Amino acid sequence: MPNGTPGLAALSVLADPTRREILEALNNGPSAVGALAAKLPVSRPAVSQHLKVLKEAGLVSETSAGTRRIYRIDPRGIGAIREWLDQHWSNALSAFQTYADNEEEK
Repeated sequence: MPNGTPGLAALSVLADPTRREILEALNNGPSAVGALAAKLPVSRPAVSQHLKVLKEAGLVSETSAGTRRIYRIDPRGIGAIREWLDQHWSNALSAFQTYADNEEEK
């Protein structure tokens, strides 16, 4: 994980447009690899590889249903991204407050 930060690692994984498309598709509900591949311009094995990366980053989870694997968004991974962004947003707001206060004093 980059910098050992889960949220940052997840953002890094989402730099790939196909992975973002897969995550968007899973936002509509759980899905099997074949159903996801049918919606994307990449092969089924490529979708499986992208899902593996998303799973390693904690963004998706899988369950078995017979011979199929069903993937869904893992809210813990999304939560890690949110925590990372919230931390930086708070810092940015504090810096802006300091700037605004300094400008007011001038």
